[in-house]
Amino acid sequence: MTRMRLDRRLLADVTPLRESPQFRRLWIGSTLSSVGSALTSFAVPLQVYEITRSSFAVGALGLAQMIPTIAIGLVGGSLADAVDRRKLALLTAVGSAAVSGGLAAQAFAGLRSVWLLYALVVVQSAVLAIAAPLRQTFIPVLLPPALLPAGMALDRIRFQVMLTAGPALAGLIAAAPHLGLRACYAIDVLTYAGSVYGIFGLPVAGRRPVAGRGPVARPGARAMAEGVRFVARSRVLAGAFLADLNATIFGLPVALFPAINAERFGGDPRTLGLFATAIGVGGLISAGLSGPVGSVSRQGRAMLCSVAVWGAAFAGFATVRSLWLTLGLLAVAGAADMFTVVFRGTIVQQATPDELRGRVTAADYVVGAGGSQLGSLEAGAVGSLTSPVISALSGGLATIAGAVLIGLALPAFLRYRALPSGHGASDAQPEPVSAEA
Repeated sequence: MTRMRLDRRLLADVTPLRESPQFRRLWIGSTLSSVGSALTSFAVPLQVYEITRSSFAVGALGLAQMIPTIAIGLVGGSLADAVDRRKLALLTAVGSAAVSGGLAAQAFAGLRSVWLLYALVVVQSAVLAIAAPLRQTFIPVLLPPALLPAGMALDRIRFQVMLTAGPALAGLIAAAPHLGLRACYAIDVLTYAGSVYGIFGLPVAGRRPVAGRGPVARPGARAMAEGVRFVARSRVLAGAFLADLNATIFGLPVALFPAINAERFGGDPRTLGLFATAIGVGGLISAGLSGPVGSVSRQGRAMLCSVAVWGAAFAGFATVRSLWLTLGLLAVAGAADMFTVVFRGTIVQQATPDELRGRVTAADYVVGAGGSQLGSLEAGAVGSLTSPVISALSGGLATIAGAVLIGLALPAFLRYRALPSGHGASDAQPEPVSAEA
């Protein structure tokens, strides 16, 4: 009996799915849509590599994604704090489906234009810069504060399902003689029905003043600046954002995957699909065993440890030659990433009042997505100047060093304790740290 209770505590807490029908509907719909998006995320870099045979060209996709992410992300956050978030979510779902339709059309037409792919990726990233953080703002609205860590872990399971099923399925589809990359794009268009299904179940949200905090800010430069100032005043939020930037800029060698796959394993698309699938499997297993996450109080320290493990795993990935060791180390990286994201997401939502949630969540997305895209560019550029192996190895080691430096430079983040379960994000202050901080 004791062992059974221990096992249950290790498993992910599914209470949010049982107690909130709206959260359950959002989770199911988003999971379906995310798998389709993973097909496109697999297909675009592979199509660029097949056209150019250049790791730098693949890495440049990161730049094409980063520019609209930074330019649009904060604007979208201020908009989310001022309008009906549900209607805005529906508009972004329709926009994303339209872009996926454009990618499918160019594939079926047999076009081999890298610049067209870059242009479609730019539009896709602009829409996603609004849609992704917007979706996160609904989770603390649908769940009580005590269930927020469990809800964030379940949301990460959704993402890990995408990482696990999406690339593996995409690799099989891309290798099939009568399907190929065009089928990946077409299936992505169809799965946006899941996103619409989840959004229709959400409550109307946005444009509501909070007692004692004044009127809702109008979207624009002043509202964006207010969100940025809030983050800058909080050493805890700043630490979380810096830790994530460190991990994504230096320790994310995804742009090198096609070249390393071609060098070591013959360039088989099915093997390339296993790379991202291994990351997803590692994250999915750790998410499934995320029960103890809610009891971790020093979330800042835990996040830095997870970042260091992430960097070490990719450093090992750069040096091994065996396929099974390669996939195993990628799985370790995926497990570390799951904990990093859950701790960061919980810190951000707990430390942010609702009237600023859209802007701060958007800033969090800009940091995460922009860092990933910059990391792809950095990995591709270093890999072209040196070699893919040197790029991945140096990036992993730099990630470990960065985690240590952040802990030394921001002791308040290192000592940060999670808010008690009875406190909500609206109770959080600009510097929500324990007394010892």
